[in-house]
Amino acid sequence: MSEELPEINVNEFKKVVESRRSVRIYTEDSIPEDVMRQCLDLALLAPSSFNLQPWEFYWVRSPDKKKKLIEACLSQITARTAAELVVCVARRRTWRKNTKEILEKLEADNTGIPKNHILSHTNVVPFFYTQGFLDTLGFLKSILYYVRGFFMPTPREPVSVNDMKIWAVKSSALACENLMLALRAFGYDSCPMEFHDSSRIKRLLELPSDAMVTMVISAGKRAPNGVYGDRIRLDKINFIKEV
Repeated sequence: MSEELPEINVNEFKKVVESRRSVRIYTEDSIPEDVMRQCLDLALLAPSSFNLQPWEFYWVRSPDKKKKLIEACLSQITARTAAELVVCVARRRTWRKNTKEILEKLEADNTGIPKNHILSHTNVVPFFYTQGFLDTLGFLKSILYYVRGFFMPTPREPVSVNDMKIWAVKSSALACENLMLALRAFGYDSCPMEFHDSSRIKRLLELPSDAMVTMVISAGKRAPNGVYGDRIRLDKINFIKEV
């Protein structure tokens, strides 16, 4: 199945990316509910391995919970002045449920989904992501991958709970970037906050044991003094390697 690709104005995209800044102080302007909902929907279009979408977004709207979330963010001005606060949570255990739902959608689709695409969710996904009790299966897989790697290119992770955490956080971070760029495209700003008390946030949101707070995203209208100075980026030679 082929999708008709829309024309993209690259200059408008560059404006969105280049004007996105980590805003520390917001005005008292609110963000329309429909804009927030559209931005959250766009966040969910982020890519993830096998489309397993190991993320959850908690848009904190209750005044009482919002007050407690601000406190959990150490009452920093970025949280205090924000019109909205969204907690992005990475989930390392939801892959089983999500795989089942994806399979149901694929099997109901009659537009010619390749058979190997369905097989990857029935066979490959469970093999890769099941780690077993105390990572016993993951340890055995690491040995298998090590030996197999002598003879052919071989995926080496995930083989532990820690690897699963990295996988989930990595995917959720992609969705966070989608959310922040979407907000900028609608004329609003954001700031990803990792300086917070994750334990308090987990209790506040009643998160399950496998949930990890990737970041709290504040959002609102940029105040005149909301950005602390010019953007600083180190020389790109430090980060872009041509080999």
